[in-house]
Amino acid sequence: MRRFRRFWNKRNHYFHVGAILLAILFLGILVSYFWLPYDPNAMDFSMASRGLSLKHIMGTDEFGRDVFSRVMSGMQDTFIIAFGVVAVGGLIGAVVGSLSGYLGGWFDEVIMRLNDTLISIPSILLALVMISLVGPGKYNVIVALGIAFIPSFARLVRGEVIKVKDAEYIRSARLMGAGKLRIIFIHIFPNIFPTWMAGVAVGFNNAVLAESGLSFLGIGVSPPDASLGRMLAEAQGVMFSSPWCVIAPGFFLILLILGFSFVSENYSEKGV
Repeated sequence: MRRFRRFWNKRNHYFHVGAILLAILFLGILVSYFWLPYDPNAMDFSMASRGLSLKHIMGTDEFGRDVFSRVMSGMQDTFIIAFGVVAVGGLIGAVVGSLSGYLGGWFDEVIMRLNDTLISIPSILLALVMISLVGPGKYNVIVALGIAFIPSFARLVRGEVIKVKDAEYIRSARLMGAGKLRIIFIHIFPNIFPTWMAGVAVGFNNAVLAESGLSFLGIGVSPPDASLGRMLAEAQGVMFSSPWCVIAPGFFLILLILGFSFVSENYSEKGV
């Protein structure tokens, strides 16, 4: 944990920019849960395809829906899905990787061969197969992508556990009679937490991209709910006549990805 505190106190400008950017976006998402200027799914054909104005600061789409309200609602869904994916993949992957790395032997061999098989399949492709079986929807996307993310987290944590499982303080814990689960989750995991958090930040970034890609293809968030990927897909036909319908969700999607990228890149750099 001392290494974590030293890193936080370092003057790492990219990390700070990413953290501030994400804080602003998360604050906007939090506010949007309690207040939006318009119902994001309410149609008003008399206001269809209107440009930017004081009434509609990001314009309206071809159905007269307020683009700003839909962007904020879409960011809610995108963030909820990304959080759920990382929770499923990160937590299960951490448990699997910790047990595999610490126990070793045949258990490690079986788990890692299965892990290698799954990790050889692109996560987005694996999620596509799973969603095609259970159908689209917010929670199905969380489960599908979460399972697809487990192998990468398991491999990350396993490698870190192997590095420290024979350290002096772990040997002392064994001599004092500490059980295997206590050693793994009380003594080892807090010391590999910064590396796991770096994986979480990368996982958030990848989850945002994966969810947006699935929603863009029409198998992610189900209509009429908005997501940034679905908004980009819906705006393809009006991207020249109503470019704000593409620019607004694309801009916020880029901000989300940049924020997570800056945080994850600098969180995991050497010396952390």
